[in-house]
Amino acid sequence: MSDEIYSQNSEVRVESLFIEQDDSPVLPGMGEGEIIVVRSARRKRNISAYRQGGQIVVSIPARLSKADERAVVPEMVAKIRAQEAARTFDESALSIRIDGLLSALAPEISERPASVTWRTMQERWGSCTSVDGTIRLTNRLQRAPEYVLDFVLFHEAIHLRYGDHGEEFQAFLARFPEGIRAQAYLDGYEAAEDRLLAPIIRR
Repeated sequence: MSDEIYSQNSEVRVESLFIEQDDSPVLPGMGEGEIIVVRSARRKRNISAYRQGGQIVVSIPARLSKADERAVVPEMVAKIRAQEAARTFDESALSIRIDGLLSALAPEISERPASVTWRTMQERWGSCTSVDGTIRLTNRLQRAPEYVLDFVLFHEAIHLRYGDHGEEFQAFLARFPEGIRAQAYLDGYEAAEDRLLAPIIRR
């Protein structure tokens, strides 16, 4: 998203979603700053929605009426949330995934986590405390592809034996078959998140 979105003469306008109070049902989270609506003059018909920076971004044609916007935006938000709910792994399944990853890719590592939990973390993808065998993952990974989740799980699981990122750690991590692709996804996500949360430049 370029700086042009903050210009008064821009073809793209970003606005917070506002739903007037009426008798129609309102989805949880609407009107609480979680939803961003992007109106684009370049977009003619297609409507898209995606997660970015902890928010749901819905991109709609600039000429779409307010009435149509009120109808379609909650629908798109509901689809995103349904997809996320379907792909969320419960915490017990995370330990099972780690066991499978270590058995397949690093059988030399016998350590297993005592617990794997979801946490709200914005600065880290995961963390491991080898002393008590606990692993924590940011809940942002609930929306990531499975190979990215597995990459972070494998990364943290190696820390059960190696506390740093030295040569031995890196040698094990390199065994992950899609490590480069997964790291690129994480780097791209962070770059996009930083860009979305950058200060608004007003002219």
